[in-house]
Amino acid sequence: MNSKQICFLSQVKVLYFARSADLTGLREEPVSVATPISGRGLWVELQRRHPSLSALQGALVLAVRQEFVAVDDDQPLLLGDGDEVAVVPPLSGG
Repeated sequence: MNSKQICFLSQVKVLYFARSADLTGLREEPVSVATPISGRGLWVELQRRHPSLSALQGALVLAVRQEFVAVDDDQPLLLGDGDEVAVVPPLSGG
């Protein structure tokens, strides 16, 4: 049985909201990622690009195609070119 997994590169658009936008200095950026990738792998890649995001560790979720994904999720996600990934820190409100 072949245990090798075939990976492809996809160009996704990462959207930064609230504190994540402040920490990166960006509202959005294109990012090439290997797919399939887990929520955890995606978060690691974003932190590699922007180490300042580590300030949000444990206090955010990702949204992939408008579906929430936990940053500690190891389930593989298939991302396609043009998919949107949002970095969503906790929001305060009243």
